[in-house]
Amino acid sequence: MTDTAMDKARYVYPHPSTAFTRAEDTYPMPSKGLGRDAVSDLLYEGYGRLDKVPAELFDRYDVKRGLRNSDGSGVLVGLTTVSNVHGYNKVDGKVVPDNGQLTLRGYHIDDLVNAARSEERFGYEEVAYLLISGALPNAAELADFKARIGSMRQLPEGFFASFPHRTYSHSIMNVLQRVTLKLYAYDPIPDDTTPEHEIDIALSLLGRWPRAAAVAHAAYVAGQENQKLVVPPAREDYSMAETVLDVLFPDGGFSREEAMMLDTMLMLHAEHGGGNNSTFTTRVLSSSGTDAYSAYAAAIGSLKGPKHGGANAKVGEMFDDIAAHVADPSNDDEVAAYLTKILKREAFDGSGLIYGLGHAVYTVTDPRAELVKKYAGKLAAEKGRSERFELIKSVERLGPELMRDVRGITKSISTNVDMYTGFVYSMLGIPEDMYTPIFAMARLAGWAAHRMEELYGNARLIRPAYNSFMEELPYVPLAQR
Repeated sequence: MTDTAMDKARYVYPHPSTAFTRAEDTYPMPSKGLGRDAVSDLLYEGYGRLDKVPAELFDRYDVKRGLRNSDGSGVLVGLTTVSNVHGYNKVDGKVVPDNGQLTLRGYHIDDLVNAARSEERFGYEEVAYLLISGALPNAAELADFKARIGSMRQLPEGFFASFPHRTYSHSIMNVLQRVTLKLYAYDPIPDDTTPEHEIDIALSLLGRWPRAAAVAHAAYVAGQENQKLVVPPAREDYSMAETVLDVLFPDGGFSREEAMMLDTMLMLHAEHGGGNNSTFTTRVLSSSGTDAYSAYAAAIGSLKGPKHGGANAKVGEMFDDIAAHVADPSNDDEVAAYLTKILKREAFDGSGLIYGLGHAVYTVTDPRAELVKKYAGKLAAEKGRSERFELIKSVERLGPELMRDVRGITKSISTNVDMYTGFVYSMLGIPEDMYTPIFAMARLAGWAAHRMEELYGNARLIRPAYNSFMEELPYVPLAQR
């Protein structure tokens, strides 16, 4: 039986202990294998001995560190028709806070999510179609789009021979990167950047990423528990949300309400402007004319960072810590007292941050957080998690004022969607190592839209400038050093 045939039926790895085998490197890293003698100090520590660029020079040359203006707003580097992330207005050159709005191809995210939920249907695929094509699909177009994604649920023949049992990693995001680059090898024309092939690659990855990430997690669990890895057959009629849950909880181990909640999260994460780090990464690579697989793999690497997509897990850890130290989570005074300790770096991780509060664009409200809050309450009640849900809302309400009082922060502070994301995923039973991969699966639609806009619209290599800060030195011959 071929790998594809097994996938269509049910793939069972034959050896229980080899579901996820880590390949060991017999050659240790140089600092371990050769040690750290004095002769290597300059090599490993030289960067720290260099003079740091004086802070005043950044102001003198009007350097936009982080591609942000001095008021925190983003530097305008492009124009887009994909989406608009609105969180403030600029009046007489000053940032004026405003309620957050997210529009995709001109449609408000509230309308897109609420329509799907009110009709009790999955909405992510509709949003993905809108982002990629630029228009809302009719019923026939949406069915065709879903069928094209469904036709790519299967992994290529021979793929299971090496995935995932030879794909052990500390991070499923890393696995997803390698899966993406491996699929490049299966594509007969991987460097073709014509619109038709770009759409096909996006459809292929929309179909394959959910199962690839979920199978990687299932394989890790099987290896840890010394069990056989059983991969359920691919369901071409399943939505992306159902596909993820089907591998994690096979044999119908999830409810439609749970799948609908995950679908809502996917819709909210599908796109968030051209300036966020991973989307900008996609645009930078795409501007060079490189292949889609390389661009999307790089975007995954960006999203993996704890300052970007990896933040949602940190929020969950913080709320676990708060719940463990606050006797009565319904008591505002007790919650505020512990949040004050966190802000003073006397509690939790010592960072002084309330994770989930603050956003680069949103100043008053994050429309995504408002939508999660709207639909998560019912699930929290069903799961017996209402107390935690109320605690999150209390932190959302109390946090901004405390940040002003304790830390002297004067700018308007908005909750961001990460405040609720980890909580929702935990209610769904989704393991923490899948949080950011799910973010990546959803964001692929936005990445694809921005990539094509860069390829066929702007078509200019992104190449910002850096001024040098160094003195010229005479070359000294090796024997005289």
